Amino acid sequence: MQTSTLDSNLLITEAYAAYRILGINYVYSRTNEYMLAEDLVQDAFVRLMGYKQIICKDTVQGMFFTVLRNLLFDYLRRHYKQQEVTTYLYDHTATCTNESESLVVAADLEEHERMRLEKLPEKRRTVYMMSRFEDKSAGDIAQELNLSLRTVETHLYIIRKEIREYMRQCI
Repeated sequence: MQTSTLDSNLLITEAYAAYRILGINYVYSRTNEYMLAEDLVQDAFVRLMGYKQIICKDTVQGMFFTVLRNLLFDYLRRHYKQQEVTTYLYDHTATCTNESESLVVAADLEEHERMRLEKLPEKRRTVYMMSRFEDKSAGDIAQELNLSLRTVETHLYIIRKEIREYMRQCI
């Protein structure tokens, strides 16, 4: 049964008086924000104004709470999505900061490592630098420097032990 525009306005006005507080309590119980609850209830009644042709006394309450529930769900979806994005950005920024700090610490340690290498005998330094910075295997280093594999391994063992001890003191 369709009602006239005047009757529809009267129904919405009566529904506003009857269901406003219930709607506010409904939204407030889920958000703990009174101003938001008032805003969503008002928005729900404004939306009802757009449904004047299909509103009647029997459907106004159900339509109001359906519209209100949908508005609340839309708000909560946006709110939690925003919270998720904010959390991601915060975590990502913290990670970037930690990565930046890690890069600074790593550069500092590498500088100390290079300073320690300056004090080594030339042959041992060359063996270590080829292994550490050029990613060459002990066999490749032995072949390139015309040394025995066992000599290269001994140099690497000694220098790595010295570097580890030096780094522990730096840290």
